[in-house]
Amino acid sequence: MEQQLERGLEDGFPASDPASVPSKATPGGPKPKSRTAAPSDEKLLVGSNVQINGRIDDQLFLNFMKQLGGVRANDEDLILELMTQGGDADTARRIALEIRIFQTYSGKDAYAVGKTAVMSAGVTIFSAFECADRFLTQDATLLVHERHIEKTFTLQGPIKSCKQIIREELAALDTAERVQREDFEHFVRGSDMSAEDLFERAKDNCYLTAQEALDLRLIARIIN
Repeated sequence: MEQQLERGLEDGFPASDPASVPSKATPGGPKPKSRTAAPSDEKLLVGSNVQINGRIDDQLFLNFMKQLGGVRANDEDLILELMTQGGDADTARRIALEIRIFQTYSGKDAYAVGKTAVMSAGVTIFSAFECADRFLTQDATLLVHERHIEKTFTLQGPIKSCKQIIREELAALDTAERVQREDFEHFVRGSDMSAEDLFERAKDNCYLTAQEALDLRLIARIIN
């Protein structure tokens, strides 16, 4: 007991009080954040250090990763400027994953500013940020819809083989629907909108103005 007390005093806290032991980040694990107030409107509008503007595709992803690497190298908070009509859904999910990895392991804050249009796959990227860290310009519109799939396949050969092809296609659609639901859940988490409500509205294309997004607490505020 005396040895424990001496060791505790040497470390600057009583050994008998576990609550007073400062928490330490696991080496290589998530880093604790020192949460600060969101940047000013001006900083959010003109101070972005990562920009996504245009169609989401492989080239845009490579450019995004280069910009994100610069943010890490400079040990900065992430401020993402986002304007897109959409693009490849899986590429958008990969970008969202990289943003979540940054949030978990950098110990820095991350903010998203949607400008003018954040549509389709762009909403998947937007959903990587917490509602409290999302912002829209006054003119911005969000568009959420179900994944659109365009694919043809040929049934030829024995019936059993044809049935297997159909089963595989249905399994792929089931997986796509599951992934889509996960994305919807990320988007509404912490807001006044349920995933079920969004799922129903997305069947016919769900357009949301900046004010509607604010009313549903999907964003923190509108900036000008």
